[in-house]
Amino acid sequence: MILKDKTLQNAVSPTAKAGQKQEQDVAFFLRRAFKGHKQVYVINDFKFTHNDETAQIDHLIVYTYGFVLIESKSIKGDVKVNDLGEWTRSLNSKWAGMASPIKQVELQQKLLREMLHANRESILGKLLGIKQQSFGMRCWDNVCAVSSSAVIDRESMPNDVSKQLVKSEFLVDKLSEIMKLKTYSITKLNPFDTRPDFNDDELKSITSFLMAQLGDKGIVGTVVKQEVAPTPIKVEASADIILQCKSCGEKSDYSTQHGRYGYFIKCNKCETNTSMKIPCISCTSKQTKVYKKKKTYTLNCSDCEQSIELIK
Repeated sequence: MILKDKTLQNAVSPTAKAGQKQEQDVAFFLRRAFKGHKQVYVINDFKFTHNDETAQIDHLIVYTYGFVLIESKSIKGDVKVNDLGEWTRSLNSKWAGMASPIKQVELQQKLLREMLHANRESILGKLLGIKQQSFGMRCWDNVCAVSSSAVIDRESMPNDVSKQLVKSEFLVDKLSEIMKLKTYSITKLNPFDTRPDFNDDELKSITSFLMAQLGDKGIVGTVVKQEVAPTPIKVEASADIILQCKSCGEKSDYSTQHGRYGYFIKCNKCETNTSMKIPCISCTSKQTKVYKKKKTYTLNCSDCEQSIELIK
């Protein structure tokens, strides 16, 4: 199921246009393969903020047994990776170094895991009635999807990098190999596959939480499309998802305060102060400002012109 389509940007430079084209190609293959799939959820252009750190995942897959992060990379010419994991590519017969997309997606995965772990009880605990350990026991995989025109030198490439690197047209095959999705009959024939899985309610809770980070209401199955110049709208979001103590993660036991640097919440448990001025949950812009009217605190974004009620 596609929860969020690829967001088109006003790309100007040839590099930006090529990068967007590659992401569109990957999104196309994902849509063709998983549009109606009930065990696989796809979020394209997933931007989120946690602990004052922001990350953007080109394509995020949530499925029965875990998560797959996909980094799209537009590469023309030859690609080589040495034993130290350092990347080089050729362009017009000239070789140059490039940042490792594998390392980039590893950092994205780390922040995503931290965010899910910090919110694990609200995401999963309420469904089962017991405290969840973490998301750590689930399957976590990273894939780098490069342009079909790239020439990959796999002979000199470290094996672990080669396993994560795939051309766009082979991406779905790679994902099938990674996810190993099972039907009921296959499960009966292979009782030795003991991977812990998410049930339908847990998948809906996880994806609803993730979509809430984008400013969506978290309705599974809704495709989110962002306009280049949206009209001002009011985004409804639960305060227990947006505001929490930056030290202990407390989401409700706090008092509102105003100081030299604006409005903030003071945790009644650990007495830590946390600013209400957070990045926009819709576009992740930091150009935000908090306004108070009676007992209502509203976060306004000057970039996308959306407003979010933090506290009523």
